[in-house]
Amino acid sequence: MTTYMSPDQPPIPREALPPGWGLTEHRDGRFGYRHRTPSIELVADRTPANRCHPTLGLNCCWELRCRYHLGDRSVADVIGCVSTRRAAIDGLLECMRSIHAADGVSGPVEVLSVLEDVSFSDFVPDRRPSP
Repeated sequence: MTTYMSPDQPPIPREALPPGWGLTEHRDGRFGYRHRTPSIELVADRTPANRCHPTLGLNCCWELRCRYHLGDRSVADVIGCVSTRRAAIDGLLECMRSIHAADGVSGPVEVLSVLEDVSFSDFVPDRRPSP
C-alpha cells in the first residue's frame, strides 16, 4: 500500500530527524533543515534540469545544498543533485545522520568534509566533463 504525503506535512517527520535538526522552510519545490551547532542549513530545491545530461530526458531535478556563514557572507555549496523528491528527502536525511554521527564537526569545513562521503540515490549525472 502506497502512502501519499499531504502538502502540509513536513518532508521528514520530526521523530525521524537526528537531534539538533529542525525544519526551516517547506513549500512546493523547496524545503530546508537547520542545525544549531554547527550552524548550517541543508536545502533541497527543485531546479530545471538544464545542467543534467540531455539523454536523461529530465525536465527538473532536485539540487541539494549546504548553506552556512563565513564571516558576514552566506555561502551555499551544492552537495548533490538527484532526480526525485523522495531521493532529495532521503539525501538530506542521510546528510543529517552523517553529520550527527561524525566526531569533532564544529564548522563548515568539517561539515563539507563529512558530506563528501554521502552517497545519494537517484544521483543525476551532469554534462560537464570530468577534470
